Amino acid sequence: MPPTDRPSPNLYLVGFMGTGKSTIGRAVAYRLKYGFWDSDHEIEKREGTTVAEIFAAKGEDSFRRLEREFIESGHDAQSSVVACGGGLVVQEGMLDRLMSRGVVICLHASLETILQRTSTNRNRPLLHVDDPMARLRELYTKREPIYRKAGVVILTDQRPTSDIISHVMRVYRREVAERSKPRGKRQDAT
Repeated sequence: MPPTDRPSPNLYLVGFMGTGKSTIGRAVAYRLKYGFWDSDHEIEKREGTTVAEIFAAKGEDSFRRLEREFIESGHDAQSSVVACGGGLVVQEGMLDRLMSRGVVICLHASLETILQRTSTNRNRPLLHVDDPMARLRELYTKREPIYRKAGVVILTDQRPTSDIISHVMRVYRREVAERSKPRGKRQDAT
Protein backbone atom coordinates (compact mmCIF):
# COMPACT_ATOMS: atom_id res chain seq x y z
CA MET A 1 0.00 0.00 0.00
CA PRO A 2 1.33 3.49 -0.73
CA PRO A 3 2.36 5.64 2.22
CA THR A 4 -1.02 7.47 2.23
CA ASP A 5 -2.85 4.14 2.66
CA ARG A 6 -5.06 5.29 -0.20
CA PRO A 7 -5.22 2.93 -3.17
CA SER A 8 -3.57 4.29 -6.29
CA PRO A 9 -3.94 3.40 -9.96
CA ASN A 10 -1.97 0.40 -11.13
CA LEU A 11 1.19 0.83 -13.17
CA TYR A 12 1.32 -1.37 -16.27
CA LEU A 13 4.73 -1.82 -17.90
CA VAL A 14 4.41 -2.87 -21.52
CA GLY A 15 6.87 -3.33 -24.35
CA PHE A 16 8.76 -5.94 -26.28
CA MET A 17 10.33 -8.96 -24.62
CA GLY A 18 13.72 -8.28 -23.04
CA THR A 19 13.16 -4.58 -22.41
CA GLY A 20 13.34 -4.97 -18.61
CA LYS A 21 9.67 -4.93 -17.61
CA SER A 22 10.02 -7.57 -14.88
CA THR A 23 13.29 -6.26 -13.45
CA ILE A 24 12.19 -2.63 -13.44
CA GLY A 25 8.65 -3.47 -12.34
CA ARG A 26 9.80 -5.44 -9.32
CA ALA A 27 12.08 -2.59 -8.18
CA VAL A 28 9.42 0.10 -8.74
CA ALA A 29 6.82 -1.94 -6.83
CA TYR A 30 9.23 -2.32 -3.93
CA ARG A 31 9.90 1.42 -3.79
CA LEU A 32 6.20 2.32 -4.06
CA LYS A 33 5.26 -0.42 -1.56
CA TYR A 34 2.85 -1.87 -4.16
CA GLY A 35 2.17 -5.45 -5.10
CA PHE A 36 4.12 -6.81 -8.07
CA TRP A 37 2.69 -9.07 -10.74
CA ASP A 38 4.41 -10.54 -13.79
CA SER A 39 1.68 -11.66 -16.19
CA ASP A 40 3.73 -14.51 -17.69
CA HIS A 41 4.75 -15.88 -14.28
CA GLU A 42 1.22 -15.63 -12.91
CA ILE A 43 -0.14 -17.52 -15.93
CA GLU A 44 2.54 -20.18 -15.49
CA LYS A 45 1.60 -20.58 -11.81
CA ARG A 46 -2.09 -20.83 -12.58
CA GLU A 47 -1.58 -23.29 -15.45
CA GLY A 48 1.17 -25.31 -13.74
CA THR A 49 3.40 -25.16 -16.81
CA THR A 50 5.70 -22.77 -18.70
CA VAL A 51 4.75 -20.22 -21.34
CA ALA A 52 6.71 -22.26 -23.91
CA GLU A 53 4.76 -25.40 -23.00
CA ILE A 54 1.44 -23.53 -23.22
CA PHE A 55 2.38 -22.30 -26.71
CA ALA A 56 3.43 -25.81 -27.76
CA ALA A 57 0.41 -27.65 -26.34
CA LYS A 58 -2.41 -25.15 -26.79
CA GLY A 59 -1.14 -22.52 -29.23
CA GLU A 60 -0.65 -18.78 -29.10
CA ASP A 61 -4.39 -17.98 -29.19
CA SER A 62 -4.94 -19.93 -25.96
CA PHE A 63 -2.08 -18.12 -24.29
CA ARG A 64 -3.47 -14.73 -25.38
CA ARG A 65 -6.84 -15.71 -23.84
CA LEU A 66 -5.04 -16.47 -20.57
CA GLU A 67 -3.41 -13.03 -20.72
CA ARG A 68 -6.80 -11.36 -21.13
CA GLU A 69 -8.17 -13.34 -18.17
CA PHE A 70 -5.20 -12.27 -16.06
CA ILE A 71 -5.82 -8.58 -16.82
CA GLU A 72 -9.51 -8.91 -16.02
CA SER A 73 -9.24 -10.79 -12.74
CA GLY A 74 -5.76 -12.11 -12.00
CA HIS A 75 -4.28 -9.20 -10.05
CA ASP A 76 -5.23 -6.46 -7.62
CA ALA A 77 -7.25 -3.62 -9.13
CA GLN A 78 -5.17 -0.89 -7.46
CA SER A 79 -1.74 -0.20 -5.99
CA SER A 80 0.01 -2.80 -8.14
CA VAL A 81 2.81 -2.82 -10.67
CA VAL A 82 2.17 -5.26 -13.51
CA ALA A 83 4.88 -6.40 -15.93
CA CYS A 84 2.91 -7.37 -19.03
CA GLY A 85 4.04 -9.99 -21.51
CA GLY A 86 5.33 -8.50 -24.76
CA GLY A 87 2.29 -9.51 -26.81
CA LEU A 88 -0.37 -8.73 -24.22
CA VAL A 89 -0.92 -5.10 -25.18
CA VAL A 90 -1.03 -5.89 -28.91
CA GLN A 91 -4.34 -7.73 -28.59
CA GLU A 92 -7.33 -5.73 -29.75
CA GLY A 93 -8.77 -3.61 -26.96
CA MET A 94 -6.10 -4.51 -24.39
CA LEU A 95 -4.27 -1.18 -24.47
CA ASP A 96 -7.52 0.67 -23.79
CA ARG A 97 -8.33 -1.80 -21.02
CA LEU A 98 -4.96 -1.24 -19.35
CA MET A 99 -5.28 2.54 -19.68
CA SER A 100 -8.70 2.40 -18.02
CA ARG A 101 -7.23 0.50 -15.08
CA GLY A 102 -4.03 2.45 -14.52
CA VAL A 103 -0.97 4.19 -15.91
CA VAL A 104 0.73 2.53 -18.88
CA ILE A 105 4.44 3.02 -19.57
CA CYS A 106 6.26 1.33 -22.46
CA LEU A 107 9.87 0.18 -22.01
CA HIS A 108 11.96 0.07 -25.17
CA ALA A 109 15.35 -1.30 -26.22
CA SER A 110 17.09 -1.85 -29.55
CA LEU A 111 16.61 -5.21 -31.23
CA GLU A 112 20.33 -5.93 -30.76
CA THR A 113 19.97 -5.40 -27.01
CA ILE A 114 16.81 -7.50 -26.91
CA LEU A 115 18.53 -10.37 -28.74
CA GLN A 116 21.47 -10.19 -26.34
CA ARG A 117 19.16 -10.17 -23.29
CA THR A 118 16.94 -13.02 -24.52
CA SER A 119 19.45 -15.31 -26.26
CA THR A 120 20.01 -17.56 -23.23
CA ASN A 121 16.36 -17.74 -22.16
CA ARG A 122 14.74 -20.96 -23.36
CA ASN A 123 11.29 -19.80 -22.24
CA ARG A 124 10.79 -17.51 -25.26
CA PRO A 125 8.67 -19.63 -27.60
CA LEU A 126 8.41 -16.96 -30.29
CA LEU A 127 12.21 -17.03 -30.67
CA HIS A 128 12.59 -20.80 -31.14
CA VAL A 129 13.47 -20.31 -34.81
CA ASP A 130 16.56 -20.59 -37.01
CA ASP A 131 17.01 -16.81 -37.28
CA PRO A 132 15.94 -15.13 -34.01
CA MET A 133 16.94 -11.64 -35.21
CA ALA A 134 14.72 -11.93 -38.29
CA ARG A 135 11.87 -13.08 -36.03
CA LEU A 136 12.48 -10.15 -33.66
CA ARG A 137 12.33 -7.72 -36.59
CA GLU A 138 9.11 -9.28 -37.87
CA LEU A 139 7.40 -9.20 -34.47
CA TYR A 140 8.62 -5.72 -33.64
CA THR A 141 7.41 -4.33 -36.97
CA LYS A 142 3.90 -5.57 -36.14
CA ARG A 143 3.92 -4.49 -32.49
CA GLU A 144 5.78 -1.18 -32.56
CA PRO A 145 2.78 0.98 -33.61
CA ILE A 146 0.77 -0.30 -30.63
CA TYR A 147 3.67 0.20 -28.22
CA ARG A 148 3.97 3.82 -29.41
CA LYS A 149 0.28 4.41 -28.53
CA ALA A 150 0.87 3.17 -24.99
CA GLY A 151 1.91 6.59 -23.75
CA VAL A 152 5.36 7.41 -22.45
CA VAL A 153 8.18 5.31 -23.95
CA ILE A 154 11.30 4.91 -21.81
CA LEU A 155 14.53 3.65 -23.35
CA THR A 156 16.38 0.96 -21.40
CA ASP A 157 19.46 0.55 -23.64
CA GLN A 158 22.81 1.20 -21.97
CA ARG A 159 21.28 2.95 -18.96
CA PRO A 160 21.87 2.09 -15.33
CA THR A 161 18.90 0.27 -13.84
CA SER A 162 18.63 2.91 -11.11
CA ASP A 163 18.12 5.63 -13.76
CA ILE A 164 15.37 3.65 -15.46
CA ILE A 165 13.62 2.99 -12.14
CA SER A 166 13.76 6.69 -11.24
CA HIS A 167 12.44 7.67 -14.67
CA VAL A 168 9.53 5.21 -14.45
CA MET A 169 8.63 6.45 -10.96
CA ARG A 170 8.70 10.12 -12.07
CA VAL A 171 6.44 9.40 -15.03
CA TYR A 172 4.06 7.30 -12.93
CA ARG A 173 3.73 9.95 -10.23
CA ARG A 174 3.20 12.67 -12.83
CA GLU A 175 0.49 10.62 -14.55
CA VAL A 176 -1.26 9.87 -11.25
CA ALA A 177 -1.20 13.58 -10.37
CA GLU A 178 -2.70 14.41 -13.77
CA ARG A 179 -5.47 11.83 -13.26
CA SER A 180 -6.42 13.39 -9.94
CA LYS A 181 -6.91 16.87 -11.44
CA PRO A 182 -10.40 17.93 -12.49
CA ARG A 183 -10.91 17.32 -16.22
CA GLY A 184 -10.71 20.99 -17.21
CA LYS A 185 -7.36 21.52 -15.46
CA ARG A 186 -5.39 18.65 -17.00
CA GLN A 187 -2.43 19.48 -19.18
CA ASP A 188 -1.46 17.55 -22.27
CA ALA A 189 1.34 15.10 -21.43
CA THR A 190 4.55 15.52 -23.38
